[in-house]
Amino acid sequence: MLNSRLRPPRPLLTGRIMLYALADVFGLSCVAIGASWFVERKGAILANFPTSAVEAVACTAGGVVVMVWAVARILGELAKQSSVMKAKYDDYIATHHPDKVRKLPDDAGN
Repeated sequence: MLNSRLRPPRPLLTGRIMLYALADVFGLSCVAIGASWFVERKGAILANFPTSAVEAVACTAGGVVVMVWAVARILGELAKQSSVMKAKYDDYIATHHPDKVRKLPDDAGN
């Protein structure tokens, strides 16, 4: 079912992408923990953390940095698959939508 020929091809989920996704979830958790302090003025998710505005800001900012880093790495890993994905997508279009096949530029004028 996951390899259905009726849906467009998708990128491969590699181990690196999975690890970067886990880092992204960690960063999101840090943002949530840090930002929760600003709502309750105490640790709302974890009982004893953060205990001050400095810890809340550091936790939130650190989480944002980890998230940006992880997303950049995920996009880099997906970019490595772009040539393979383009070929798979062109095959999919040719099979399922032959009227929408991309035409190469005509070099007859040169």
